[in-house]
Amino acid sequence: MRADRLVSLVLLLRQHGRLSATTLARELEVSTRTVLRDIDALSAAGVPVYAERGRHGGFTLLPGFRTELTGLNHDEALALLVAGSRRGAQAFGLGSALASAMRKVVDALPEGQRATAAGAARRLLIDPETDALARRLVTEELPDAVVTEVRRAVFAGRRLRIRYAAAGRDPEWRTVDPIGLVTVRDQGYLLATRAGADRTYRLSRVLAAEELAEPAQRPEGVDLDLAWQERSRRFRAGGDQVTVLVRVDPARREDLVGSAVAVLAEGGDAEGGAEGRLRLEVTFQDPRHAEWALWQLAASAEVLAPQWLRDSLHDRAAAIAARYAAPSPEPTPSA
Repeated sequence: MRADRLVSLVLLLRQHGRLSATTLARELEVSTRTVLRDIDALSAAGVPVYAERGRHGGFTLLPGFRTELTGLNHDEALALLVAGSRRGAQAFGLGSALASAMRKVVDALPEGQRATAAGAARRLLIDPETDALARRLVTEELPDAVVTEVRRAVFAGRRLRIRYAAAGRDPEWRTVDPIGLVTVRDQGYLLATRAGADRTYRLSRVLAAEELAEPAQRPEGVDLDLAWQERSRRFRAGGDQVTVLVRVDPARREDLVGSAVAVLAEGGDAEGGAEGRLRLEVTFQDPRHAEWALWQLAASAEVLAPQWLRDSLHDRAAAIAARYAAPSPEPTPSA
């Protein structure tokens, strides 16, 4: 236990620079007296940790001192950092790097621990491809070359040229200043600016990407969580957006949610009868998007409001029914 704590203490100082005994105690969940004893133990073992006095003082490591897990390359280390979700790593094109990094981690373990860890890992299943109702979870397929180029430009702070296929539009080339990458419900997004205006691009719609030589025009520091919340808020407040109350078969819930901009409310449907359907309040980009999304669900969903959307879907269904009401005017193809 103490050996693990000493390693954690060194890593905390490596990652944060200077920390007070009180902060270290809070992070390690021990007393400040224990922290001071651990500092003495590290110093005695040759780790160059020393105290800085004063109001903003604390403990720090000698500049340049580092501990390394040898053998990990940049992408493998990055994959481990986002490995809280296996599909999160895949969304950023790091699935193969994650597998490679984990093999190196296992190989670096002592022989006895290696066998124990491998056995324990077989007893854990994280983020399976199907849920408890045997519904397959759909993960977007992203070309490795495209995601790698996007990721490289984000990290290098260089401008990016992308060929983007926006919904309902022909693909076109755009030059953007990349800010960061976000994954939500297994869908990856590029946060960027274009001509100074905030833009959000879905990675699955980036058909090609090219990192440019000129530096990106972007702030040095960024809070991606705050930036995503702000963009989501502005997107939901868009003037053309449509809010729809819909009753849906639970087996098609993910299809509905995956096509919507946001889910505002969700619960069981008291009037759903024996079907056990769910009632959701969701938003879509515009009326055309709403009609398209609900049409894909066919009889698995029923729009409860607004009435104009019910009428539109009814008219489309009636037109299709009328088209197929009569026998086909063409002869039946021969076998």
